[in-house]
Amino acid sequence: MISCKQVSTRALLIGCLLGLAGCGASDEEQLQQWMTEQRNQTRPRVERLPEPTKFAPQPYTQEGSTEPFSSQKLAQALKRDSNQVTANAALIAPELARRKEPLEASPLDAVVMVGSLIKVGQPVALVRVDNLLYQVRVGNYLGQNYGRITKVSETGLTLREIVQDAAGEWIERAATLQLQEGSK
Repeated sequence: MISCKQVSTRALLIGCLLGLAGCGASDEEQLQQWMTEQRNQTRPRVERLPEPTKFAPQPYTQEGSTEPFSSQKLAQALKRDSNQVTANAALIAPELARRKEPLEASPLDAVVMVGSLIKVGQPVALVRVDNLLYQVRVGNYLGQNYGRITKVSETGLTLREIVQDAAGEWIERAATLQLQEGSK
């Protein structure tokens, strides 16, 4: 004899299987139908490219004048540039014949300004290098780049350095050394 519990379990199992079998096929068909409709409705929108413009070559009308890429034009430009370089080199160059001052042996980043004072009406900066204190004025040299002091103030000093650029030409550049408060 079959119990009531077994019948209800079997009936439930058969009902679930029939429900799953019935749902699966129709949902898949509907999904396939929807995808086909979407594919058919979708049309790519491609904008037409404009026609390329026609190239009309222009004749060279400057036959009698100097051509911009000729060797003659290049030689003139190089001569003009070399004249400017020699003029600048005569104006800006380090004084190689003079005797170097002691503070020119130290790089500028090793020099620390620790104070300033007025001595005989002239401003004087106190700088420290290797735990030694030096007094410097306008006109003294400082650092390894032929730096000459041009201005001394209470908060710093200004230098004019002469260095070589990448082409080997001497150029001027400004450098400053600020007062370092509380430095030992």
